[in-house]
Amino acid sequence: MASEQSAAVGPGQPSAIVRFVSFVPLGAAAVVLLDSATDFFPDDPLAGILTPTRLALLLGLLALVVPVRGRTPARLRDFRTRLDLPIGLLIAASVVATYRSGQPTAPLRGLLTVIACYYLVVAVRRTQPESWRAIGLLALTGVAAAATSAFSQFTNDTPTGFCRTGLLTDIACDAGGDGILIRATGTFSNPNLLAAFLVLLLPFALLAAVLVDERTARTAVVLLVVVGYGALLTTFSRAGYVAGAAGLLVLGGAYWLAPRLADRAQRRLFAALGTLALLAAAGAIWAVSRAGNALGVRGQAWEAALGLAADNPLGVGLGRSGAVISAAAPGDRTFVHAHNLWLNWLVEAGPLGLLAITAVAVIAVSSAARAARAKSVIGTVGLAALTGFFLMSMMDHPANLDRIDALLWYALAVVMAEAPATWRRTAETLPAPVPTQLKRPRHGGPQRIGAAS
Repeated sequence: MASEQSAAVGPGQPSAIVRFVSFVPLGAAAVVLLDSATDFFPDDPLAGILTPTRLALLLGLLALVVPVRGRTPARLRDFRTRLDLPIGLLIAASVVATYRSGQPTAPLRGLLTVIACYYLVVAVRRTQPESWRAIGLLALTGVAAAATSAFSQFTNDTPTGFCRTGLLTDIACDAGGDGILIRATGTFSNPNLLAAFLVLLLPFALLAAVLVDERTARTAVVLLVVVGYGALLTTFSRAGYVAGAAGLLVLGGAYWLAPRLADRAQRRLFAALGTLALLAAAGAIWAVSRAGNALGVRGQAWEAALGLAADNPLGVGLGRSGAVISAAAPGDRTFVHAHNLWLNWLVEAGPLGLLAITAVAVIAVSSAARAARAKSVIGTVGLAALTGFFLMSMMDHPANLDRIDALLWYALAVVMAEAPATWRRTAETLPAPVPTQLKRPRHGGPQRIGAAS
């Protein structure tokens, strides 16, 4: 019986068990991405702390490393990236802040979950080089789900609880009158969260356009991406507009500008300018946070966050920034977070946490820029996505939501899997580069796998 089954499989073809085990990690990565888009999994644990998402991640990681006859399991080098040290520091700072403050460990478990997602996606990209095809299709599917939901709310005037007149003034949705704009939330609870989701995922959806060579199919992909950017407009998010525009500029300019920065002096100049821009932005945040209500509730949150960071050098604990900022800020305004990714980590995990998350962002963007300069499709879309998201995170903290946080680490994994674990050139095995255009036969029937040549 066994011999008949082996003969049916044929020489050189993977068995059903090998195919299934190889599918499980990619399936787990698909579950995480689609859950980030639609929230179709319940948040309640199945048993203890094991949620459906964590179960999928656990099965995916086990499938990567389990030895199966006919398949080489993932090795340690398939998981290593340039972010290993910053991630270790981030976990250490989070553990210290959590246990020192005596707070529940649920936020810490959430951090470990998204980091597990990061290493799962890295290993999938390293062990299955063609997985970029699935990632492109999944990104397009997630964009379509969230964008069409947002357009449905916008076109049908469905109340979402968020309204605005123009782009400057938030008003109560029950105020009535002309000029009221209902802000779409799509599959999220807040329009700013939908905007952050689209800013981060839309560039990766363009990978689906590389999959097809036929003109009408590629047009359909581009049309869905345009619908996604249209849905971004329905959020009426000012930070989302700026971040989306920045991502599009990077996406369009990376192909032309990045390859020309081959001179080391030019690269150092642009790195210096980027660092100065980051310092200027940090200085501006500090200045306006001292200027009362110059930026409304954000100014209050930033001022309170800076004061709390000075009083708590080891952090107040993960997930506590909203409560402590609400208590420290004047008035009765309730805050969920610090309205800034960097300040939020400073408050919750102290300077070490801020240093770690800053290193994660800088290394990821630098790696994406290097790949984009070499005309890597993954590097170009990754640079556009991360630039827009981190820019938006200067005015908001969308990664406070676990679904957006998981998507952020997902995007980081896709980018970092393309780069060696060290900055030096090594003989590491990396995924094959994504072609700018796939060559397919335009005439004749489909080619059969294993057909005789």
